[in-house]
Amino acid sequence: MANFKVIDQNGKDSGEVTLNDKVFGIEPNESVVFDAIIRQRAGKRQGTSKVKNRSAVRGGGKKPWRQKGTGRARQGSIRSPQWRGGGVVFGPTPRSYAYSMPRKQRRLAIKSVLSQKLLDKDLIVLDKLTMSAPKTKEFVAMLNSLNVEGKALVVSDDKNVQLSARNLTKVKVVPVNGLNVVDAVNYDKLILSQDAVKRIEEVLA
Repeated sequence: MANFKVIDQNGKDSGEVTLNDKVFGIEPNESVVFDAIIRQRAGKRQGTSKVKNRSAVRGGGKKPWRQKGTGRARQGSIRSPQWRGGGVVFGPTPRSYAYSMPRKQRRLAIKSVLSQKLLDKDLIVLDKLTMSAPKTKEFVAMLNSLNVEGKALVVSDDKNVQLSARNLTKVKVVPVNGLNVVDAVNYDKLILSQDAVKRIEEVLA
């Protein structure tokens, strides 16, 4: 168990929190993280590309000319792939690109990312993360108090926090249940509240 400094929304010290080594203190597994990213990105692909093969193209039911005696190559249909307007060979059809990954590996991936954030000092833990009203200006002021300059991933279930950051291009707010590997890797800083840390540890520890 490691103690980690907790700060408030104004950037001032607010005590410490004990982080579970099983979640924030493991040796990051880059291979599993890579597999988890590929899986998540593959699952987002629509897979709606579609072409018509020769059976789906309208027409071509009659043999264009007789088999022998014309001097031309034999043809069975004007909708064969070699004809203009004919069907496409081996073209894409609707499919799902999603594939499964063992639960232990999925959890190992997110724990590896969280541990890497801690090692890189890109983890920020707040005593609480709430806002009385959706105010983007106040949210930006909070980020400035926390010395957050790059892209930041904020984990919060507070609706006002989510609405306040909606128009910020370098900030993304996800609920605690929505914390995922791709977002955690893509954003420079990870901002959690103490409650979020406890809920994450309950699931992953």
